Amino acid sequence: MVKVEGSWGNPAPNVLVMGGNGFLGRHLVRALHARGANVRVFDRGHGSAQLCEGVASYQGDLATGAGLERALAGVDVVYHLISTTIPSTSNANPAYDVESNLLGTLRLLDTMRAAGVDKIVFTSSGGTVYGNPGAVPVREDAPLEPISSYGIVKVAIEQYLRLNCALQQLNATVLRLANPYGPGETRIGVHGVIPTFFAKTVANDPIEIWGDGSVIRDYIHVDDAVAALVQAADWTGFNLYNVGSGVGHSLIDILEVVRKVSGIVPNVVFHPSRSFDVKAIYLDIERITSETNWRPTVDLEQGCRMFWDAVKR
Repeated sequence: MVKVEGSWGNPAPNVLVMGGNGFLGRHLVRALHARGANVRVFDRGHGSAQLCEGVASYQGDLATGAGLERALAGVDVVYHLISTTIPSTSNANPAYDVESNLLGTLRLLDTMRAAGVDKIVFTSSGGTVYGNPGAVPVREDAPLEPISSYGIVKVAIEQYLRLNCALQQLNATVLRLANPYGPGETRIGVHGVIPTFFAKTVANDPIEIWGDGSVIRDYIHVDDAVAALVQAADWTGFNLYNVGSGVGHSLIDILEVVRKVSGIVPNVVFHPSRSFDVKAIYLDIERITSETNWRPTVDLEQGCRMFWDAVKR
């Protein structure tokens, strides 16, 4: 679990984690609870309430707004971690992406305003909002040229948060997150390269790679990602930061680390590249490291060893 530095005073804030049953959400709930926050979870099902004693669970639906009013009553800070789509499938039904994620978030902002909640932390995408960048590492002021509906909707939500900060005195932080990984990751084969590679290597199942394995991404250990999220609860105004390791790694690099850490040679199958895959991107994190106390602390091999140890346990 993320190291908790300090704690909130009395009274402790009431924090709503939207998407708290997901991989990142579960880690965030534990960290916020450890820091002394009164945490509640909003999701489609129950789950995170069992992680920590005293964590309340609220069932609802971002897409329709069902359950939001009740979950937001008395809340000081909202963490918006929910997405109903992933990059590889979002182009198949852009209307659903817009209706469930963008319009759902606009309803969330309206409901927050009615409930008197003026602070939100939103997890955007540190890869898809930029598309295929002209140069790496990518700064926050780089052109936004997403090549998936997922990325387009993330950008739109960012802009509406900025607008609400200007017009409605909202405090909003946007964290453009790299690819988080770590213990408890369950998105095997769908969205999560490192856990998928480890799981398939152990099972001797073929690891399918689209292209030649040269695709470069930024992978951040979940402890580092959560540390940035926890700090963001204290920030005011409008803030937008890249949150990543600051280092790019190819799929071939990941395979080599998996082999080194596990001692098992992965079984790899290559397929033709896909048009919606960004070729190479990793994040410039100079803005957040210069303006805040946050720093990444876990490098790729260390993080993979931590993940492998958790798998063996």
